[in-house]
Amino acid sequence: MSKNILILSSSPRRGGNSDMLCDEFMRGAIESGNRVEKVFLRDRNIHPCLGCNVCSQYKKPCPQKDDAAEIIEKMLAADVIVMGTPVYFYAMSAQMKMMIDRCCGPYTEMKDKEFYFIATAAEDDDAIMDRIVANFMGFLDCLENPNVKGTLFCGGVWHVGEIKGNPKLQEAYEMGKQA
Repeated sequence: MSKNILILSSSPRRGGNSDMLCDEFMRGAIESGNRVEKVFLRDRNIHPCLGCNVCSQYKKPCPQKDDAAEIIEKMLAADVIVMGTPVYFYAMSAQMKMMIDRCCGPYTEMKDKEFYFIATAAEDDDAIMDRIVANFMGFLDCLENPNVKGTLFCGGVWHVGEIKGNPKLQEAYEMGKQA
């Protein structure tokens, strides 16, 4: 059965290491017959949450006129959400965190979603992924019945392209095929 998969790539660098993992996941998912869309967050106009409570308390659309509402609609429509991020100072990218924060009001509508987490870091220490997953779980713990289907971490890659030839690219492809 074909799934609707949304990939949120939060690398500030198109073709960056985490973005390349997202592309490989996407390639595998498409080859398996899924409908896949990748949103490159850097190309979108997303403002930080203002904490105005218009969305959460009054159930009205966010007053900010940016691309966040469109991306949230895609998240709501997706069966699977892939969240890809480079690691900066042992945390997800600001682009990803800003997008998560904008889900403040409609997060209660995100039910029964499957999630995959993809991360890259300069430091080659698998324990870094535990921190990133804990960050993401702060979001998922607020959702109804989320299911983490997979995580993928590639350390030891800092500068653009250092991931080329790394076996983690194949792992991302295989993960996408299984999504």
